[in-house]
Amino acid sequence: MAEVIPLIDDLATEMPASERYQRLLGVLRRLLPCDAVALLQLEGDQLQPLAVEGLSLDTLGRRFRLDAHPRLAQLVQADGPLHFATDCDLPDPYDGLVESVHGQLEVHDCMGCVLRLDGQVWGLLTLDALLPGTFGTVELARLEAFARLAAVIVRTVQRIDRLALQLREQQRDAEQWRALAGARPEAEMIGQSAVYKAMQRELRLVGPSDLGVLISGETGVGKELVARQLHRLSARCGRPMVVINCAALPDTLVESELFGHVRGAFTGAVGERRGRFELADGGTLFLDEVGELPLPVQAKLLRVLQSGQLQRVGSDREHHVDVRVIAATNRDLANEVRAGRFRADLYHRLGAYPLRVPSLRERERDVLLLAGSFLEQARGRLGLRGLRLTDTARQALLGYDWPGNVRELEHLIGRAVLRAQALATDGARRILSVDARALDLALSPTAEVLPEPMQVAAGSASAPADDGAGMGLKQALDAFQRTHISAVLQRHHGNWAACARELEVDRANLHRLARRLGLKPGA
Repeated sequence: MAEVIPLIDDLATEMPASERYQRLLGVLRRLLPCDAVALLQLEGDQLQPLAVEGLSLDTLGRRFRLDAHPRLAQLVQADGPLHFATDCDLPDPYDGLVESVHGQLEVHDCMGCVLRLDGQVWGLLTLDALLPGTFGTVELARLEAFARLAAVIVRTVQRIDRLALQLREQQRDAEQWRALAGARPEAEMIGQSAVYKAMQRELRLVGPSDLGVLISGETGVGKELVARQLHRLSARCGRPMVVINCAALPDTLVESELFGHVRGAFTGAVGERRGRFELADGGTLFLDEVGELPLPVQAKLLRVLQSGQLQRVGSDREHHVDVRVIAATNRDLANEVRAGRFRADLYHRLGAYPLRVPSLRERERDVLLLAGSFLEQARGRLGLRGLRLTDTARQALLGYDWPGNVRELEHLIGRAVLRAQALATDGARRILSVDARALDLALSPTAEVLPEPMQVAAGSASAPADDGAGMGLKQALDAFQRTHISAVLQRHHGNWAACARELEVDRANLHRLARRLGLKPGA
């Protein structure tokens, strides 16, 4: 059996699976001289040729259904090698396909053997000869021994391919995180107000610990910046910080994204993939908009937080991870717990150290410091010699309520600089002044004259037009949001995407808010 030694040596050599299978058949044909050999894999109720020798090339494109090819069906059902009698009247699947013969084969000898992996039928080896009596008892015994070796090679090829796929997945993930990390410099936290300094003291207190932190605050206040600052202050700063926006994931994929999956766990799972928890092992995982997680996923998340053990989707194997979890939400999770939309035990586990990020309107003159930072960034991007705010622009910034907070300020400054460029004369473009006209800020939104309510969609509730008298703060805020969103949506003729852009909010978040406010069906 010296002929099989090259097959064993090949296992240490990198080559495509198709080439390995072709070399396997070459050795088989030397051991058992015949006119044609084939390796076929069972896929459902049909056999797919993976490699052939002595058969026409188009054989690789064929699929042999078991109900149409009784000889192949008998081979699949047999416990070992099977030799068909010369006078067997069952049609041969390779009639007319043997390369050296033209037309239908009249007489020939054929045998085959099933290949099993883990006790299950994986496929077949088939041998065909043109002369009757080519195969006998000795050849059957050799074929059975060779089939065992072939099964080992097939299993090894599958494992090599699986490891190669995992390596490609991991390299892709690593490239993705490197790209994200290097896409832009780390944003700086800026401020001098009393509430900002108080928050910084809390960050310095809890950052070096390993406690989980639940960051709360309005949309756009910079919760991710706070999370990154916590990571930099921790002993895990040399390890990765992985970010996942729970609100941006479909319910069907959120579990796979968090915990990973194995091949075949669901449609499209062509290989194993590590989840964000495993990618963050040893470092920090930031769960943004954690209040959007479905309840079934909340239960599995709690288990990982408690024990550090997780299971990939479709697997019963456990993986241990060491991850510090920082979560953020703009929802009132205590109210979500009372409403049954968020697990109380997960709420308390995530909120080992609750941390609130103040809104921009609470930060006094920090708005001018932040505006200065955004102006400097815009100056560098546009190649301007200088960029400044006029007194009227500063007063407008200080007099605005900032419902979108720091994110709204960043976007507004970007637009204002472009407007100022368009309005400036040629001589004023090198040192550009941004005035209130370029900012285009109205009074605080709460002081605007609100438009009449509108009917947004069939079955939706109309927005109340009262002034909030007799309402609590939450009810008054809901009434304002309902009316304001209705007005913006009306301006854009019912286009939700355009409405989200003007309001500077995530479209998915806007849809959820609209349903809660009764502006869309399905509240």
